[in-house]
Amino acid sequence: MVTLPVASPEPLPHRHREIAESFGSDADRYDRARPRYPQALADAILAGLPGKRVLDVGIGTGLSALPFRDAGADVLGVEVDARMAELARSRGFETHVARFEDWDSHGARFDAVVAGQTWHWIDPAAGAIKAAGLLRPGGRIALFWNIGDPEPQIAAAFGEVHRSVDTGLPFTPWAGGVSAVDGYEQILARAAAGIRDTGAFTEPGRLRLDWQATITREAWLDQVPTAGGHNRIPADRLTALLDGLGNVIDEHGGHFTMNYATLALTADRLTDG
Repeated sequence: MVTLPVASPEPLPHRHREIAESFGSDADRYDRARPRYPQALADAILAGLPGKRVLDVGIGTGLSALPFRDAGADVLGVEVDARMAELARSRGFETHVARFEDWDSHGARFDAVVAGQTWHWIDPAAGAIKAAGLLRPGGRIALFWNIGDPEPQIAAAFGEVHRSVDTGLPFTPWAGGVSAVDGYEQILARAAAGIRDTGAFTEPGRLRLDWQATITREAWLDQVPTAGGHNRIPADRLTALLDGLGNVIDEHGGHFTMNYATLALTADRLTDG
């Protein structure tokens, strides 16, 4: 599931750190249910870099780091939630528990600073400045998201279910017919502005990889509680939400097609001086 389907005109998710720091409440479910990242994404991000030392910001359970390791990178993770970090470590990733903004690298430098599904939880200006200080000249910042939109009829029905349940969340998936990909546009634009304002990077560019997945009722209802803030919904309301979403899927044959776009924002560190 997309982490933050945007409904408000000025979403500022990094101001909702209580949500950002709650994903580990069911780390095993997160690890099991979240979509993986295309190998082509990591290959493109690493292409042309001076080396393959990668810092993964918000490594979570290690899902975002897997394609980079498969491409031959040496990945170090920073993760705010110790429960998530433990799963990343179980996959063999060295992971430090800290907020990225406060993390002390002890002078370490990297060829790439990457963030999968996490940069919207970080202040885009402060995060870009921090990343610039951690990158070698010619290194790369790469921020990416898996964003999913069901076919329009399913999306509209999902949106109606979300509107009908008082979740208490500051966002509503697929509200008003806005696709998740379009909803993320403000997040990508804000991230690009943060990178641009440092004066330390080339002009940010974009990469998009489109792919599809067939998702069953069981798989979707397993994934929904892993979305940002959903683990904070009162149990009775979460049950109502899941029941409503399950009914929609049942009415459409027990499964649906999710159209995923993996969107990446990249920029290269300019040579100092």
